[in-house]
Amino acid sequence: MKKIIVSSVLAILSGFSAHNVVAKDFLNVSYDPTREFYQEYNKEFGEYWKQQTNQTIDFKQSHGGSGKQARSVIDGLQADVVTLALANDIEEIVNAGLIKKNWQKEFPYNSAPYTSTIVFLVRKGNPKGIKDWNDLTKPGVEIITPNPKTGGAPRWIYLSAWGYALKQPGGNDAKAKELVKKLYQNVKVLDSGARGSLTTFAERGIGDVLLSWENEALLATQGPDKDKYQIVYPSISILAEPSVAIVDKNVDKDGNRNLAKGYLNYLYSPKGQDLAAKYYFRPRNAQVAAKYAKQFPKVQTFTIGNVFGGWAKAQKTHFVNGAIFDQIYTEKK
Repeated sequence: MKKIIVSSVLAILSGFSAHNVVAKDFLNVSYDPTREFYQEYNKEFGEYWKQQTNQTIDFKQSHGGSGKQARSVIDGLQADVVTLALANDIEEIVNAGLIKKNWQKEFPYNSAPYTSTIVFLVRKGNPKGIKDWNDLTKPGVEIITPNPKTGGAPRWIYLSAWGYALKQPGGNDAKAKELVKKLYQNVKVLDSGARGSLTTFAERGIGDVLLSWENEALLATQGPDKDKYQIVYPSISILAEPSVAIVDKNVDKDGNRNLAKGYLNYLYSPKGQDLAAKYYFRPRNAQVAAKYAKQFPKVQTFTIGNVFGGWAKAQKTHFVNGAIFDQIYTEKK
């Protein structure tokens, strides 16, 4: 895989000459928890691109709930690439005619360069004794989680809980709906995105447990307030595969297609994978994964394809207006 990626990047670069020195603007529209990662990645890739092409790039970033970010691109935000929390958000941009339908075949692993999963961040000592998904339904447990209607992480969270219930002895959709309903009855604050939920939990001190991306939880336990929190890994969670894509209509208009290909290909390079792991995303590269093995505990996961039949079906069943999440959350009030 390493040789393939390096060859791919070099092939992209071969079309450039040393005379391409005019600075170009380049926008990556991403989801909430990738801010710090892409700040360093943009610097690293920018230096690499400069060495190869003598071209200076003015990188810009946009972050927010994944669903809201997709809508912003559809509504006119001039993204060159999108690096979003889930494939379905990119499919929404495809449906708007801005991205080609075969986008998942353009890069390895269905255009998902790293993975993550969903964990629980609790107060130090875990005073509510939260160990698994069923503990989140107990009376008196205050949950902080983002809104599945606007963010990517909360849809992974919701489906993780649903999948857990399905995989219990005698599990079925009715029991899963009941567990997830009880979980959302315990939600204290429903923020619009993952980073907002982390702020609510950590800075505002609200709630007993934050349902979180693994990378966000690991970041919290490595920061200046690391002694205030601990991570609980549930018995089973979902394999989250954040996706990337070139926004074809925009790059063809601004002449950034080769740059966009190089930018996303570099995510799969050893350096790109190492940076991802540094910011607590699980790398695809086996050698890099081995280097960071102690950082990422082994966790039993299931995929959205195996349990829910893919994102298109899950979105229609659970998250469109009037679907199961709306039924559950309306009933809460």
